[in-house]
Amino acid sequence: MSQEPLSLEALLARFRYRPDEEAGGLGELPTPTVEADRPDGVDELQLLTFGLGAVEYGVALGTVTEILRARKLTEIPRARPPLLGVLNLRGTITPIYDPSLRLGLPKNAPPCAGPDCPPPPRPARILVVRTALGPAGLWVDRVRGVQRVRPGALERPRGGPTGGVVGVLPTLDGTCTVVDPEWLLR
Repeated sequence: MSQEPLSLEALLARFRYRPDEEAGGLGELPTPTVEADRPDGVDELQLLTFGLGAVEYGVALGTVTEILRARKLTEIPRARPPLLGVLNLRGTITPIYDPSLRLGLPKNAPPCAGPDCPPPPRPARILVVRTALGPAGLWVDRVRGVQRVRPGALERPRGGPTGGVVGVLPTLDGTCTVVDPEWLLR
């Protein structure tokens, strides 16, 4: 019992949409829940931790779009600190900032823009973060890694104005201060 091959018109007729064969049910698909991904139902904070001098900091991982090896920047004449310079990131001019100034630390980023700029230190990185005005970079001494913590593990900052400090995370080596990356750029 051999079947004759179907003509091109017959094949296309079988392929094309016909209103009479409408199949509902897309609205009936089950929606996944967050609890299905986490068996204990507890949300976690994912922090990207980095160092500035001897101090450890963290930002929400979701705000970081990429981590770049530090490189020479294009100088912006008469730019006010904390702006270090800009770099062309795949066609997008991205400003790079020194977060240590906003945090009240001694200036730690070496002069890294202009023609007489020495090569940046090997462990230095640029964290590209999402902001309301577009991507911006933070020049950091080193990136430690991603740390997952429960929201209750963050302690409130002690004394003084908290500004953009979200909380303090106790660690084995001391503490890690969690900050709002957009606050670091002001």
